[in-house]
Amino acid sequence: MGDPGAVLSALAVPVIVVDGSDDLIFVNPAAEQFLRASAATLSGTNLQDIIPQDSPLLSLTQNVRRHGNSMSEYGVEISTPRIGEHLVTIDGAPLGETDGSVVLTLQEYTTAGRLDRSLVHRDAARSVTAMAALMAHEVKNPLSGVRGAAQLLEQNASSEDQQLTRLIIEEADRICTLVDRMDVFSETPVIERGHVNIHEVLDHVVKVAKNGFARHVEIVENYDPSLPPVFGDRDQLVQVFLNLIKNGAEAAPEVDGEIVVTTAFQHGIRLAVPATDSRISLPLLVSVQDNGEGIPEDLRRHIFDPFVTTKAGGSGLGLALVAKLIGDHGGMIDVDSETRRTIFRVMLPVVREAE
Repeated sequence: MGDPGAVLSALAVPVIVVDGSDDLIFVNPAAEQFLRASAATLSGTNLQDIIPQDSPLLSLTQNVRRHGNSMSEYGVEISTPRIGEHLVTIDGAPLGETDGSVVLTLQEYTTAGRLDRSLVHRDAARSVTAMAALMAHEVKNPLSGVRGAAQLLEQNASSEDQQLTRLIIEEADRICTLVDRMDVFSETPVIERGHVNIHEVLDHVVKVAKNGFARHVEIVENYDPSLPPVFGDRDQLVQVFLNLIKNGAEAAPEVDGEIVVTTAFQHGIRLAVPATDSRISLPLLVSVQDNGEGIPEDLRRHIFDPFVTTKAGGSGLGLALVAKLIGDHGGMIDVDSETRRTIFRVMLPVVREAE
C-alpha cells in the first residue's frame, strides 16, 4: 500500500490533521493554498490562531473528538483577512482511538455549482450567437428593402406623408444599428492566440479604469505573481476585464466604493469536452469583486443572457459578450452576489507545452 501522506497530498480538496490540542500536524498542498501559508509555517500552529474562535470548524472538531464519530457540517462560512471568504462543507473524522487527532476536509461549497452555472452561461453565449445570425439574415436584409421603399415614396410624398416616411427610415436605421452591435457574436470566433501575461492585461485595464470610469472607486489588486501565461487573445481578454471592472465601478457606491481584482492558481478544476475523452484544465482564476448593492436574486441566473441588465438604459449585451469571449477561449465564468459583495470569477486555461 502507498504512503498515506502521499495519498492525502494528491487530493484536490484541503485536508488538515490536528492533534488533541488542535495543533496542526499535517496539511496537504490544497490546504496550504486554502490557508495561504506553507506546511512548514503551519506545522505546530494552533487551529484557533488561524480560524476565528467562534467558527463552526472548531466546534465540529471538538465534537468529533468528544464523540469519536465522523461528522459533517454544510454551508459553513470561513472568513479571515488572510484567507478571504469561503463557503465550505466540513467533514471531520477521528484519527486513531486515543490521542484525539482529527482529520478535517474542506470542500468548497460552490465548486460544483460554479461549473454547472458556468455551463449555463456558456449556453447563453451560444444563444446570442444564434440570435446574431438570425437577425443578420432574417431582419437586416428585409429592413434594407423597407428603407429603400420608404426613400422612393418620400420623393413624391406630401410634407405630411414625408414625416411618416422619415419615421420609417429612422426606425429602420435604428434597428440596423442594433443588429450591427450584435456582429461581435460571430459563429466562428476569430482569436489570435498567443502567450498572454494576465497581469499585463489587468494592469492595462486597471490603468484605463482609474483614469476614466472608475475614478471614484478604489481598486485593490491581489495578484499571484507566479501564474503561468494564458493561451489566448490579449485584446479580447482586455475587453472582457474592461467590461467586468466597468460593471463593478457602476455598481459600487459613490462613497467608499471598492473593486478587488484577484488572481490565483486553483488545482483540480477540469472540464470534460463533449463527445471526446479529453479534459480541459482551468487552473487560472481571475475574480472581480465589488461592494455594490448586488444583483437581484431573480436576475442572477440570467445575468449573462442577452438584453438582461440591472442598469437603467443599459443594453444588456456587455456580460453576454463577456460570456461569449470566455467561452471562445475554452474558459468559464460565473457570479456570486449578495449585498456589498458581488464576485465575477473567470476560469481560464494556461499555456500547455505543445502550444
